[in-house]
Amino acid sequence: MKFFLSPVIILFVSTWCIAQIEPAPPRSRGEGPYSQLIIRGATLINGNGAPPIGPVDIVVEDNRIVKVAIVGFPGVEINDSRRPVLKEGGKEIDASGKYVLPGFIDMHGHIGGKAQGTPAEYVFKLWLAHGVTTVRDPSAGNGLGWVLDHKEKSLANSITAPRLFAYTSFGQDISNVPATRNLNGQPNKKPVSEKTNGEITNAQEARAWVQANYRRGADGIKFFGASPEVMQAALEENKRLGLGSACHHAQMDVAWWNVVQSAEAGLTSMEHWYGLPEALFNDRTVQDYPLDYNYLNEQHRFTGAGNLWKQAAPPYSEKWNQVMDHLISLDFTLDPTFNIYEASRDLMRAIQAEWHNDYTLPSLWEFYKPSKISHGSYWHYWGTEEEVAWKENYRLWMTFINEYKNRGGRVTTGSDSGYIYQLYGFAYIRELELFREAGFHPLEIIRSATLYGAQALGVDDQLGTIEVGKLADMVIVDENPLQNLKVLYGTGAIKLTDDNQIIRTGGIRYTIKDGIVYDAKQLLEDVRNMVREAKEGNELENPGYPNWK
Repeated sequence: MKFFLSPVIILFVSTWCIAQIEPAPPRSRGEGPYSQLIIRGATLINGNGAPPIGPVDIVVEDNRIVKVAIVGFPGVEINDSRRPVLKEGGKEIDASGKYVLPGFIDMHGHIGGKAQGTPAEYVFKLWLAHGVTTVRDPSAGNGLGWVLDHKEKSLANSITAPRLFAYTSFGQDISNVPATRNLNGQPNKKPVSEKTNGEITNAQEARAWVQANYRRGADGIKFFGASPEVMQAALEENKRLGLGSACHHAQMDVAWWNVVQSAEAGLTSMEHWYGLPEALFNDRTVQDYPLDYNYLNEQHRFTGAGNLWKQAAPPYSEKWNQVMDHLISLDFTLDPTFNIYEASRDLMRAIQAEWHNDYTLPSLWEFYKPSKISHGSYWHYWGTEEEVAWKENYRLWMTFINEYKNRGGRVTTGSDSGYIYQLYGFAYIRELELFREAGFHPLEIIRSATLYGAQALGVDDQLGTIEVGKLADMVIVDENPLQNLKVLYGTGAIKLTDDNQIIRTGGIRYTIKDGIVYDAKQLLEDVRNMVREAKEGNELENPGYPNWK
């Protein structure tokens, strides 16, 4: 008997992977890197869960943090004799009264899409403007070769972009990407006959594709599900080769392969929550699908998904505890992406988000609108009943995620932007707010957004905290984000001053990636100009805002 990838999964993979967006242009923003960079007088909020401390001076040389010096006490004038000395040719940033954090890591960041009409420059600048210095691309939707090319350009700082990690979709066509290393990790010297495209029908083909993916330089694989034989073989081989892995356990295969089976076979992280409630079933083995359900009808799909958590074992029950503790014992990472489904529980809020008018391209509005074709545009007739169900879904989902963290499990932050009214950068900050709703302390949120992401990617020796020896990826913000995460939005937060003036406060001031200092507000202005130009050339009556009659 042959097993193969679900036709629906092949449809999703092909939809995401056959069309490339406009590539990023040469870098024209950002200053540096400098032979020496000193950030003076900041309050440090590190990614290790420690409380804020300051004032500190942070010294960077050749893109490495070489010193984090406590230079005084709050409210006391700093003695300049205690401060690190600026060398000739060095650069100083006065961060007095400001807060510095490690660069944020988005563990679920698709780099735009042809259907969304989002060029790479647009996506990258929105991420950097919100402090996102590292992105895991789960699906390599523009093609593995495209992502690897931009990854190298980002490492060389020849484009304005976060550092990238390429996770191909399992079974994706990678035949046009040259093999760069052998299975021992050494540079490739001779061609090898291997499976690089087409249906994966058995364990042998699964292992061959995973090996081909490794040889082409991918950082990992994004799975959607397959037969048990194929998933077992692919995950085991991927783990043996030392690559990362993620999985959206899609409904077409979850009944015979859920998150527990994936984790036992070697999966390192799961996306969203699909596959987790199914592992928690006590009185059923299959989701309670309505009998007229059709998975390709996305209102059916997402309405059903909103009723899934209540079918699982209740919080703190024996089965619930058993699954949670088992996943933690496997050092398994949860990447919930709360924000991407928020419209399901409050569609009006998602549509009316205040940043849309200035920062959302008209082409994205076209993609978001109700559609029987566009993925995530499932508003065929969304109503009160669906939203109420999704609110309860979130309550149960968030309870599991928060307790997973409390018991020592790793939870990371990812946005999955570009779908369902969620905009790059802005959606990432919204994810942090939703972690707060789930019960995370703000310091725990920063840890999930920095150190835990670096651990999940296997680069915590280089990123995730501000420590001597690590790379200079940092975020500088004028306001204290622990008190109000909204100050991290590009639109800032609304504040009434003591003299009764209404102002906008916050917004990230600088994003530093690889020692290069980016003016976050300048990046936002670039995006605003791109949107303005797109609207001027658009034939829609009111581009940039829904005009449904």
